[in-house]
This record gives sequence, structure tokens and C-alpha cells, in this order.
Amino acid sequence: MPNELDPRIDQWYAHLDKGQRFYVIAFDEEQNTVEVQHFDADIEELSLDEWRDLNIELSEEPENWTGALDIAEKDDLGTGVTDTKGSDWTEPGKDYQPPNK
Repeated sequence: MPNELDPRIDQWYAHLDKGQRFYVIAFDEEQNTVEVQHFDADIEELSLDEWRDLNIELSEEPENWTGALDIAEKDDLGTGVTDTKGSDWTEPGKDYQPPNK
């Protein structure tokens, strides 16, 4: 049975038959294509007909939604939050001691 959900950019969806989540990153109404990114960061382009055939429902974003965006570091989230102190930048230089000649 075809779904009647319209693809909405930045909206999360869940495959009812697969138990996987994905979200829409692009929708081209002229070409009738939907570009989705799966939680494992794979990107897939679907025709609107393929989209209609998906057994899906709207979903909340996953608790750790960064997996889909392939963000591994807290600093990559676009926030000013960091646990790096200024002294951390100079510390590695202190570890190296040139040999005595």
C-alpha cells in the first residue's frame, strides 16, 4: 500500500519493515526525486514512485543523530563547547627531549 507522506527536508522517517531510520536531505519536485541519508551515512536517491512504495512513518530523530551526519567529535557539532585548554596545545612539545650530544 503506497504511503501518502510527502518528503520533507530534514525530517526523520522510519522503515516499518526494516526498523531503520533515515532523513530527507533533498527533494527535487521538477525531477521527482528524493535524496535520503541513512543513519549509517549512506546516501540514496529515490524516484517519487519509489518513495511512495516505502513502508515508512514519520519518526523522531535518533538519540544519537550524529551517526547519520558522520560527526565523530564533539567539536564538530558546531557549538563552542570544548574541553581543550590552551595549555593542551603546547604540552606535546614539552614531551620531546632532544638527545644530548
